[in-house]
Amino acid sequence: MTKRRVLSAEISHETNTFSVLRTDLDAYLRRQCYFGDDIAKHMSGTATEIAAHIDAAKKYNWDLIPTVAAHATPSGMTTAETWEKLCDTVLAGLDGGPVDGVMLALHGAMVTESSLDGEGDLLARLRKRLGPDVPIAVTLDLHANVTDEMGELADFTVPYRTYPHIDQYEAATEAAGLLQRAMDGEVRPVTAVARCATLDGLNHGRTQEGPMVEALARAAEIKAGDPSVLEIGLCAGFAWSDLAEAGPSVTVTTDGDEAKAKAIAAEFAAFIWETRDQNTVPLLSLAEIETKIRSGPTGKGPLVIGDTTDNPGGGGYGDGVRLLETIIASGNDNAVLAAICDPAVADQAHAAGTGATINVNLGAKVDPGHYGPPIKAEARVLALSETGAFVCDGPMWANMEVRLGKSALIEISGVKVVIASSNLQVTDQQALKLFGLDPAAFDVIGVKSSHHFRAAYQPVAREVVLVDSGGLVSQDYKSFTYRHLRRPIWPIDEITV
Repeated sequence: MTKRRVLSAEISHETNTFSVLRTDLDAYLRRQCYFGDDIAKHMSGTATEIAAHIDAAKKYNWDLIPTVAAHATPSGMTTAETWEKLCDTVLAGLDGGPVDGVMLALHGAMVTESSLDGEGDLLARLRKRLGPDVPIAVTLDLHANVTDEMGELADFTVPYRTYPHIDQYEAATEAAGLLQRAMDGEVRPVTAVARCATLDGLNHGRTQEGPMVEALARAAEIKAGDPSVLEIGLCAGFAWSDLAEAGPSVTVTTDGDEAKAKAIAAEFAAFIWETRDQNTVPLLSLAEIETKIRSGPTGKGPLVIGDTTDNPGGGGYGDGVRLLETIIASGNDNAVLAAICDPAVADQAHAAGTGATINVNLGAKVDPGHYGPPIKAEARVLALSETGAFVCDGPMWANMEVRLGKSALIEISGVKVVIASSNLQVTDQQALKLFGLDPAAFDVIGVKSSHHFRAAYQPVAREVVLVDSGGLVSQDYKSFTYRHLRRPIWPIDEITV
């Protein structure tokens, strides 16, 4: 029997359109960008969607056509040149002859200089080459902004169901099973996408408690009771991508029953609207954080603080220093913050060497007007790393190598600070262990992250909190100028129902 030929690709970027930065090919190369046969060398055995593509090919006896596995840290729009390069690489996989199916690992909130809907653009290019009959299965981040075009052009969209996202492999495995059924002619997928007039909702996608948990349970119940419902995808959306369809959504795929898909989608859209203002994790102010540090016990595990509004995982610049300033002001000298992205200070530390004392002008370099001023202080260089490379051993991105770039551990007023050259959300304890630090031994740990850090840090924490440090990933949506977002929309506009 002839093997089925299945195209495989990943282009993943969560785009904060309010960032002053642009995302070029180097940004992908710094985070994760492999081509062709190198993909399997680097990603087999990892807890990723691409690893699931590779394993599904073995399970179903596919002839897998690897093209690109590219994933950049969230930031501003992908440049038009880079986008063309990545799309051309995917489409080149079709040059070797017809394919029977396509597996895509996408984010769902990608904006490029040439398209507000990056995923929809890629799917349109593929459909132009493939026609309407070759099935395409897509995995999405739980924070995707699912557009109507994405729902129309993909046969299956399977978002993650966990936040932190520790089920990427499982989501892609499910998508592969659906693709196989479609290629076998066992199912005829039809899809409906629904959203409501809200930019925020589903408890920001948290899967520990709140509306997202309820919605996922309801989706599982419907699927278990009706085999014709092939997939119900719930996405909390990404509010910092300025496009018409930003915000929470539901995507329902059934076996040939469009009316049923639309009815189920409408039910979930109503639930998203009704629960839109439920938020189980409030953001603390910097003053509240300082008080909490001062009043907290010592020697009983760390207070772990997520610097959510400067989260690189949401497009934050990662060079905000207001939380560090607050930790220093608290007087606690058993504290660490990871990681401030400041290549200049990293270079300075490397030039001086371990044990040296340097005068730093730390942080607030990308957009000083928004993040400033920097911290000017005397710092001691404690440790250095040329690459900042480590392999994740926590639940998220397990076995994937991550690189902080040229990096250093410095100490300012008794507080240890990891300095990175590559802007990276801290999700793994190895970001500290790389420098010989034991996370469990600290009283206070600050991390540039919103929620993903919980998977690795919650087990050692006495308490986990989030802080609003005034960064780019602010939840004050009225402070941003949206040009493409549908209006009126909650919570920016007053809406009466």
